[in-house]
Amino acid sequence: MRAIVLLLLTVGAPSNSYGQTAKEFFKLNCTSCHRLGGGRLIGPDLKNVTDRKDREWLTEFIMNPKAKIDAGDPYALQLLKEANGIIMVTVPIDKKRAEGLLDMIEAESKLELSEFGVIEAPVIPFTAADIAHGIELFSGGARLKSGAPPCLSCHSANGSGAAMGGSLGPDLTQVFVRLQGRAGLTAWLSAPPTATMQSVFKPRPLEEDELNALVALLEKTSKNAPEAGGVVLWMGVIFYGVGGTLVLLLAFGGFWSGRFRAVRRPMVDSARLKIRKKQTTISKETASSEAYLEYKYTSPVDKG
Repeated sequence: MRAIVLLLLTVGAPSNSYGQTAKEFFKLNCTSCHRLGGGRLIGPDLKNVTDRKDREWLTEFIMNPKAKIDAGDPYALQLLKEANGIIMVTVPIDKKRAEGLLDMIEAESKLELSEFGVIEAPVIPFTAADIAHGIELFSGGARLKSGAPPCLSCHSANGSGAAMGGSLGPDLTQVFVRLQGRAGLTAWLSAPPTATMQSVFKPRPLEEDELNALVALLEKTSKNAPEAGGVVLWMGVIFYGVGGTLVLLLAFGGFWSGRFRAVRRPMVDSARLKIRKKQTTISKETASSEAYLEYKYTSPVDKG
């Protein structure tokens, strides 16, 4: 199952996005998938995009990309194919905001080098230490410096150091491939565009060493276990499900056994005590009766 991310302009903006400038909006929501010069990432390079398609079409696509795709628009389907089926999230954005983004893109396209033209991605081979650090960060063995939660809170990934992870987000075993390598994954982690991830990481971004470590880990998982992420997740679910059931049964067994001793046993002991007292009383009465009869029928000589 493919992760849903942006194709052209990522617009998973928070509710206060209209207080942002076009550049701020673009940096927060679009740079995870696009450059303005420097080549494509997940989506196409947007430098001079208004020369490739008219503004009216681009404005409509930004506002509702899925409608264009569902309508069978040839250019929208071409973009979808080039992005390997990864599509853009449709979120509310008005015409004024869309046109403002296009104005900013046109202005930046005229520059020799746009500030959105370069994505810093690691180019040297990752080491075993990088991957080990990535496992610690993903699984929560080491805390992120910003205090943000570990990846497994929402995601799973085969070889991530955890038997299972969260299910709120997609499995990340193959995210390195889906986001088309280091540049795409680095851009995504640097400025995640989805509303859920923005709420967590916008105020607490990843440090450079943490970013590289996670990219190293996810590159490794994509190469070593191309289809195993879901299997590992379900194996973990089954393992922990069975184990959790046994623990609960033992816990309830201990609780109810204590309840049996605390309620029924005193009642039983009380009943037994009453029976013993009654038996003692009967024994005394019987002994007294026997003594009286013996005295009554004993001869006077014997009495004397």
